[in-house]
Amino acid sequence: MCSTCGCGSGETLIDGEAAEHGNSHDHPHPHPHGHAYTHAPGLGRTRMVQIEQNILAKNDAHARENRRWLADRGVFALNLVSSPGSGKTTLLVKTIEMLAGRRAVAVIEGDQQTSQDAERIRATGAPAIQINTGRGCHLDAHMVGHALEKLELPSGSLLMIENVGNLVCPAAFDLGEAHKVVILSVTEGEDKPIKYPDMFRAADLMLLNKCDLLPHLSFDVERALAFARRVNPGIAVIQTSATSGEGLEEWLEWLARGAARA
Repeated sequence: MCSTCGCGSGETLIDGEAAEHGNSHDHPHPHPHGHAYTHAPGLGRTRMVQIEQNILAKNDAHARENRRWLADRGVFALNLVSSPGSGKTTLLVKTIEMLAGRRAVAVIEGDQQTSQDAERIRATGAPAIQINTGRGCHLDAHMVGHALEKLELPSGSLLMIENVGNLVCPAAFDLGEAHKVVILSVTEGEDKPIKYPDMFRAADLMLLNKCDLLPHLSFDVERALAFARRVNPGIAVIQTSATSGEGLEEWLEWLARGAARA
């Protein structure tokens, strides 16, 4: 986990600025910036486990505060997770365009560097906050809490959190979202769910994306779905393509049902 994966501390930027203390949603404890990760090579296994548990406990406390903050405003929040290149941002752009005039959407973008994805979202007219994690390989609830301060979210809106492209560490970090949604592109291997089971086990929905490319690939859809359900029998699946529009109405219906319960 992240006590040994190389995550940087003190490098987080939110819209180009270092995160500051003083969250507006009444956090009852101080917010240490970055992760209290220790990279000393001589750490024993027991000590590493203790550090990991401490990190997750602190994160979970921030996640509870985020979840309460979102619930108080009736905001339906999703944590979108995948490997790099799965088509998350393109799918987000298409989703925002289809929801125009129907539901307010805001986005928190997570990347190690650049604001390119946030700029793509802003071009649709939707507000977007960019979090750059530096060497960090995932978003955490503390980062998201600071980003929430910068967003004006009307009641009943949809918040999409696009996590850093990584199928490992984001699985362990609750951001305060209602659901994790994992995106698996058909340009990846069918065995991703069993190679990275924690991520697919943590997700409530899998979007099998870029399905317009299936005629040109040897990707076995049924095998991929079987692997996903092997690690998570309850996972819902929607086959999607931002290019052809396949599955997008079903995706919007899933969003509408979730937002109605927020």
